[in-house]
Amino acid sequence: MDLHQLQLSKLRSLIAEIYPANRFYAGRLEQSGFHQSIDSLAAFSERFPLTTKQDLVEDQRQHPPYGSNLTYPIEAYNHFCQTSASTGRPIVWLDNEASWAWMLENWFAIYEAAGVTGSDRIFFAFSFGPFLGFWTAYEAGSRMGCLCIPGGGQSSLERLEMMLQHRVTVLCCTPTYMLRLFEVAQQNNIDLSEGVVKTILVAGEPGGSLPSVRDQVANHWPGAAMFDHYGMTEVGPVAYQKPASAELMDVINHKYLAEVVDRETARPVNLGEVGELILTTLGRAASPVLRYRTGDLVRLAQSSEPGAPVFSGGIIGRIDNMIQVRGVNVYPSAIGEVVGGHPSVTEYRVTLDRRPGLSEIMIEVELAPGENAKAAGLELDRAFRRAFGLRIPVQFVAQGTLPRFEFKSKRWQILT
Repeated sequence: MDLHQLQLSKLRSLIAEIYPANRFYAGRLEQSGFHQSIDSLAAFSERFPLTTKQDLVEDQRQHPPYGSNLTYPIEAYNHFCQTSASTGRPIVWLDNEASWAWMLENWFAIYEAAGVTGSDRIFFAFSFGPFLGFWTAYEAGSRMGCLCIPGGGQSSLERLEMMLQHRVTVLCCTPTYMLRLFEVAQQNNIDLSEGVVKTILVAGEPGGSLPSVRDQVANHWPGAAMFDHYGMTEVGPVAYQKPASAELMDVINHKYLAEVVDRETARPVNLGEVGELILTTLGRAASPVLRYRTGDLVRLAQSSEPGAPVFSGGIIGRIDNMIQVRGVNVYPSAIGEVVGGHPSVTEYRVTLDRRPGLSEIMIEVELAPGENAKAAGLELDRAFRRAFGLRIPVQFVAQGTLPRFEFKSKRWQILT
């Protein structure tokens, strides 16, 4: 069975499972006519309405506390997660054992692509909370036979010492926190080459697919390679970096129906264009999403067959994060590529001024000890002009002035 037929078969099975018990989707399936039959994926993408985060938020507001996107009686659910609320009110998500196992299978695919085996020791540099990714990654690694070491409730220095002590081979964290660990190691004269970390699995924010970030791994963590992946609480673990090409990302296509559409027209984009990622979970029947607007922007690089999109550069950014500065569209990830990629920069913060008048940004920068601010300022100015055709003011601040982040970074502050 080819991929297209496999996806169609799984979509039919999913709809048969959730209709009519799932009240959130029952009406949508009836209105679009897919509650009786579905002839093709093209018809589904053409006629089934998009699901938005606001739809889910409003549903949980009207049907507290868990909403109506539940296929089974509440007694069947035994896993609780919650979105990180990085873009608004958090959404609670429930799973039963079957849907949880489906997500663990997705993690097995990510680990396999990253070269992780049962003999590895995985360190999870997170303070474990209700966000999905921590728990599924940990449990999947444990089921594979890996020694899984939680790093919650520790300082960055304690985490580094534990990794060295226990001969950790795989590190899981965000790109931002990985750079923070580099900084703490330097401040405490820790030689990372004394460890045996071979793979750094990153996710949670743009950055893992950026060449500048990969270069920093090569410079600061000898013998380690960074591996990017992508997922959301609403959909589970979705995509991972191609092992043979670090700048390309594959969807786990036998588990998801992925579309890349124009954010205004919702029509499919062409190869090389940027669009919004739309996802349908083909196996998470307990709490599914059909044609979910992730809000994440990707560049469609190639597609070896229908329904198998490949992204270039990982997750470019979020629709709600794009800003206009003097008529130029700017994504936070693009700013991060310029500033965060500069070898002398240890941390930065962007202030966006949206008070009456044109939007303007200013960047505060911390430099590594011994770096020359004047030279760095000239280099950053040239880099901004090349990337955006803009002059962006940079203010250098003393070391230790700017906040550090363990999970998703919050480097942007907005004045309104």
